Amino acid sequence: MPELPEVESARSVIERAALRRTIVDADDSDTYECRPHPPGAIRRALVGRTLTAAHRRGKSMWCDTSPTEGGAGPTLGIHLGMSGKIVIADADGTEVDGGDYWERGRAPGDYRHTRFSLAFADGGRMLLVDPRRLGRVRLDPPVERLGPDALTVTREQFRAALARGSAPVKARLLDQEHLAGVGNLLADQALWLARIRPARSVADLTLADVDALYAGVRAAVTDAVAGGGVHTLLVVEFRRAGARCPRDGAEMARGTVGGRTTWWCSAEQAV
Repeated sequence: MPELPEVESARSVIERAALRRTIVDADDSDTYECRPHPPGAIRRALVGRTLTAAHRRGKSMWCDTSPTEGGAGPTLGIHLGMSGKIVIADADGTEVDGGDYWERGRAPGDYRHTRFSLAFADGGRMLLVDPRRLGRVRLDPPVERLGPDALTVTREQFRAALARGSAPVKARLLDQEHLAGVGNLLADQALWLARIRPARSVADLTLADVDALYAGVRAAVTDAVAGGGVHTLLVVEFRRAGARCPRDGAEMARGTVGGRTTWWCSAEQAV
């Protein structure tokens, strides 16, 4: 699933190539991807407006739109799901994309899995290409429910996110209302960096543990953004049977935490 780095890549593409272009049409006919809006509702809300800013918090992304004589512009929320990619295709054939890295890539001009699109007055288009059809497009998404962004979270905010309850620490990292942006691979990398067992209860963490995990989260997110996605993280290639920890050579262990397949070092993350 796209995590914070992939969503940031999609957001930056919108910011660079889609803002301030007048929307003349929208295809919102995919009733699953555009739920709960009926076909035509998003189109009616957006035609005649422009996208004025692209925002992200965690794995959620949204765009401000310009006001018209009909009133203030709605917010356009876009969620990439498990395989979504934003593609800006211009009339001259050039295109730029951002989002899920797709192991086999996406050939230029391959728009077969487009689930939502905007058409601009200059002939260009913005597409949500989503093979697995698990993305989401909606107006005025409830972004206020999200926790602090994992890329910019402060130490104090992070401590507060882990301060209550007895959930496994990995499950807490994955809870978007506590900390927005950490997915399965980022969590495994951060916990490996901090040498903390994923199933350990947050109630058992010392302040030193929490601060080490804060450093791990910040390092994992920063490295993934710089590298182009979570698939570039060091621990990812060792999340497999028979693999050994790249730090100490101990066997990598596998289990399920927070409903997600989880890998950790059997020696350094044993307790």
